[in-house]
Amino acid sequence: MVTNEEIGGVNSFLLLTIATFIAGVVCVAIGAFIGALFRSDSNRTVSLLLAFASGVMVSIVCFNLLVEAVESANTISSVGVIWVIASVIAGIVVIYGLNLVIDRRTRHDESHVTSDDHPETHDALDELIHADHLAEHRRNKDHRAALYTAGMMIAFAIALHNIPEGMTIGAGFVIESDHLLSTGIVLAFLIGFQKIPEGMAISVPLISGGMSRTRAILLTALSGVPTIFGAWLGYWLGDTWAFGLMASLGFASGAMLYIVFGEIIPQSVLLYPSKLPAFFVMIGILLGLLITFI
Repeated sequence: MVTNEEIGGVNSFLLLTIATFIAGVVCVAIGAFIGALFRSDSNRTVSLLLAFASGVMVSIVCFNLLVEAVESANTISSVGVIWVIASVIAGIVVIYGLNLVIDRRTRHDESHVTSDDHPETHDALDELIHADHLAEHRRNKDHRAALYTAGMMIAFAIALHNIPEGMTIGAGFVIESDHLLSTGIVLAFLIGFQKIPEGMAISVPLISGGMSRTRAILLTALSGVPTIFGAWLGYWLGDTWAFGLMASLGFASGAMLYIVFGEIIPQSVLLYPSKLPAFFVMIGILLGLLITFI
């Protein structure tokens, strides 16, 4: 474990704040900007990028965060791994609960999504960014306030969702090495990447509900601010005492594992049904090994 005050000559807390700001605020604002322009890449491209990012996340969690969590737990208890498992479960439960809220607010009133034969997650890019939500309301000639309300609820739910994601970045910075390409930086980059669709998910219904593009982008960016608070919390817990480090790393690992296996990989496969996403997951895992041990 390394809890040094500087990483590559840069104050670690400052670097943590900057990296989390870019991942949590800037990247979600980029997604909002893309959503405002109604532009999107192909299902195949997005699928493979998500699969690759998920592989890197899995590798970092399994070969870095969890290893550090177990080592820290063993210093305070002979059955420390039990505490780690409990922390992982807590992270999974919290993220699952928050995602459940988001899903119910964004999917409950769309007939094609709620049908029995529809996948449990998005199988088209328009669904991933909720452009289908706009189309459904237009077909039904619903009032624009319905979209505005939906966008606000998505923004609120994702803001809560961002706190444990930020804790993942903060926990990563506690175990840093002495170079800039480290666990915290990589996690910030990966989390920022998957926040781009979240930004699109917020901005599309807000703009369609009557909000100006500028205000929608600003509000979407604000929904990412809790990521910074989460990162500070994860860093503080991990840098305070051994149990806090174990709890922070375990919780962050559980949150990330659910995000990967419960959200990103299923979406990737549904966006592009083939064996290729699986290979990109494996490539990401191998890259994660390089990042962890080199």
